[in-house]
Amino acid sequence: MISYERASRYIDLPPEEPIPQGKILENKSWTPSNWPSLGRIHFQNIWLRYTPDAPYALSGISMCIQPGRKVGIVGRTGAGKSSLISALFRLVELESGSLVIDGINTRHVPLKFLRKQISIIPQEPITFAGTIRSNLDPKGEFNDDIIWKAVKSVELEHAVMSMPGGLDARVSEGGSNLSLGQRQLLVLARAIIRENRILIFDEATANVDPQTDAIIQKTIRNQFANYTVLTIAHRLNTVIDTDIVIVMSKGQILEYGPPHYLLNPDEAKEMVENAILAAKQAKMEAQCAGLDSEQTSGDIDNKRLYVKYRLLSC
Repeated sequence: MISYERASRYIDLPPEEPIPQGKILENKSWTPSNWPSLGRIHFQNIWLRYTPDAPYALSGISMCIQPGRKVGIVGRTGAGKSSLISALFRLVELESGSLVIDGINTRHVPLKFLRKQISIIPQEPITFAGTIRSNLDPKGEFNDDIIWKAVKSVELEHAVMSMPGGLDARVSEGGSNLSLGQRQLLVLARAIIRENRILIFDEATANVDPQTDAIIQKTIRNQFANYTVLTIAHRLNTVIDTDIVIVMSKGQILEYGPPHYLLNPDEAKEMVENAILAAKQAKMEAQCAGLDSEQTSGDIDNKRLYVKYRLLSC
């Protein structure tokens, strides 16, 4: 009965209507082949709910994630973490507000193209019956050198070479002949090959062993250093290496900041205050010496500090 109810719910969903070609591009200089080229994500006062009579899953979210930032998003079940992802992929249309990626409102981007240009590593890795090659490159767009490079990056080279056929080795339905860790690394290698500028980890390390987790974290640092990476997690220690952590509750941003700031707010506050005082002192000394204060290290450090803590603004 439960399965029937779920199936009925999907059947009753309205179809996703294609946007007329003439409405896709407002910015005529945009060329689809290289979008997004930076990975800047701007949430502009977005409100989202799944049905007209349901409570809001996202309530007035406004933030800007700069290109190349590593952002952790944490919160309890129902906090709105997954709803942010739904908004990015337009799995649910916004009730109001807008979501802009590299200057383009995603409402004006064809669904198929939008979803192709953002990579996601889910908690349950998605693999298909076929070969290692077809799982990494379903459309046969890339040569062996690129595929092997991705395999090596996630430290699967030995495992793949030991399988009969190498890249052409068989993968069973659901990847049942691979371990969970191997399946997750296979999905990660697929993302490396795609080279999408925005990558989402949705509880991707929740069920893997520590060794696989370490490989994933190393890959993020090495292979996706200049990519925008969003990591969804329940626990703060999962996102301890990110630049910014966003804490969500009831569809809103409760607080945000560098991980050490959230873990030790009093210590971080003292550090900021001391840095600002040091910068002011350096500026005064420079003025007394007749130097250009804009060129003093203290003033520069002060500006960097301001930028660092102005984390979610464009």
